[in-house]
Amino acid sequence: MNLGATELIIVLVILLVLFGGAKLPKLARSLGRAQKEFKEGVTESSKAEDSADEKPTDA
Repeated sequence: MNLGATELIIVLVILLVLFGGAKLPKLARSLGRAQKEFKEGVTESSKAEDSADEKPTDA
């Protein structure tokens, strides 16, 4: 999905109309936190899979 400058401006104007200027910073903060939590969950999941794949070796 490749957005050009015109499309990005249109999306921003629509967001401004829908949510208003006062709510946009709060919305952006919430989206940022959600993205951070999602990335942390993916990282934890992959670490759990990696540790489950490791098999102890008998010496």
